Amino acid sequence: QVQLVESGGGLVQAGGSLRLSCAASGRTFSSWAMGWFRQAPGKEREFVAAITWSGTVTDYADSVKGRFIISRDNAKNTVWLQMNSLKPEDTAVYYCARKTGSPYGLSIRAYDYDYWGQGTQVTVSS
Repeated sequence: QVQLVESGGGLVQAGGSLRLSCAASGRTFSSWAMGWFRQAPGKEREFVAAITWSGTVTDYADSVKGRFIISRDNAKNTVWLQMNSLKPEDTAVYYCARKTGSPYGLSIRAYDYDYWGQGTQVTVSS
């Protein structure tokens, strides 16, 4: 059984920072690639960032590149999303998810992820 629990969301002013955490259950966390997605009201869920099992390869959506950083600690079964220079358009519910298949590859497609957390709300005020 895989469980993912996000935390760290909240209300922040534009230009501020937040750090999201995703705590995972499961002894094989270190063999999973992981991703972060977000969904704003009235919009489809979109890819934000992904990281391979080792943390050595990452990928980002163009809209967050240079502002967000994804990282992980396999000893702590945790993946983080450091969000800097936040903008009002970053407002959304943020989800972490486990990627299916090879842990060496990354994907921006939501259907390549099988387990999802409940989400954490991030609101950026202007």
